[in-house]
Amino acid sequence: MNFNRAILLVIDGFGIGYAPDAEKFGDKGANTFAHLCKTFEQEQHQRLALPNLCKLGLLEALRSVSDDPVPIEKVDSIEGAYAACSEISSGKDTPSGHWEMTGVPVLFDWGYYPNKPDCFPDEFLNVLIDRTNVSGVLGCCHASGTDIIRSLGNRHLQTRRPICYTSADSVFQVAAHEEIFGLDNLYRFCETARELLYEANIGRVIARPFSGDSPSNFVRTGNRRDYAISPPSETLLDALTARGRTVHGIGKISDIFAHRGVSKSTKANGLESLLDNTLSAIKSDITDSLIFTNLVDFDQDFGHRRDPIGYARALQYLDSRLPDIQSAMAGDDLLILTSDHGCDPTWQGTDHTREYVPALIWYRGIEKIDLGVRSTFADLGQTLADIFDLSPLGHGESFLSALSPV
Repeated sequence: MNFNRAILLVIDGFGIGYAPDAEKFGDKGANTFAHLCKTFEQEQHQRLALPNLCKLGLLEALRSVSDDPVPIEKVDSIEGAYAACSEISSGKDTPSGHWEMTGVPVLFDWGYYPNKPDCFPDEFLNVLIDRTNVSGVLGCCHASGTDIIRSLGNRHLQTRRPICYTSADSVFQVAAHEEIFGLDNLYRFCETARELLYEANIGRVIARPFSGDSPSNFVRTGNRRDYAISPPSETLLDALTARGRTVHGIGKISDIFAHRGVSKSTKANGLESLLDNTLSAIKSDITDSLIFTNLVDFDQDFGHRRDPIGYARALQYLDSRLPDIQSAMAGDDLLILTSDHGCDPTWQGTDHTREYVPALIWYRGIEKIDLGVRSTFADLGQTLADIFDLSPLGHGESFLSALSPV
């Protein structure tokens, strides 16, 4: 079978069992999907129902790598191809996962900050403060993004000093009130930080604007902006656009790839808007294209916030929207649902978890296909390169022949 268009949906932070190297990350035992299902049953006194995702083979993908019990409503049959994918990149972060699934795993070490007070180098902060004309910065520690604006938000309003913090990822994050400090000032501050942090090999600088006038109502807004390092070599997206194909990035895709290899970028805030924009793209975009959406809410709002019930409800919403997406697809469209890393909402701390991720594939007329356990996320990119008749990518093995035996 020949495919002319692909839709790639990334359920950000959706793992299905701890990876073979999880112990070195402190994540042995993590399982985003199994644990949120268990918590849902315990707290809601009913089993989670995800009939459309399970019909694609979600539970089978998990069972190929994990013996953890998954209390979930069963489906009668599978109509989809499914796999569990392991990551070979050195980190468990967003750029690493996305770059790897497009053929460029991160085989080098990112720069990280130590988990201690005053974790940022004085030399860097002094130059940053001088160049941005702020009176100083607050925070300078590892923190949850929502916790730190509650604890330092009032002081930020009084001093106009941006709140700087990090996590276990290679990231420098900046929170500031989008009216009092100003969005443009926040973006300029982050752009300057980005320039200064290339040498330290920090993967992302993230602007985290918030609103409100007290800790009880401080809330992050939808005007987040990511400033990422560019991928070190040509990704699937670069190869597609270089050959005149359209890549439509929805959500933070363009930011993740440093605005490289994306023909059209659509920003959206919230799961409903992200899916609405994806559906609109399916209905309107030309053929011979890739529609690439990141569903950040799962990770940002529920995984990091350690909210398994909220995560489960978001999965239910995604599940309810899948039939709309499938109905809008043409006969030569291919749908892939996957993830970039785990973010177990029951795990200690607030960071990502090193896990296998699912790859769920659907097209009209597909039957049950077990694609096994894939050794790298790059198998997805290699398969897409095969579909679009591109030269082979540097990593990964295509499974296209298993999808279209005719």
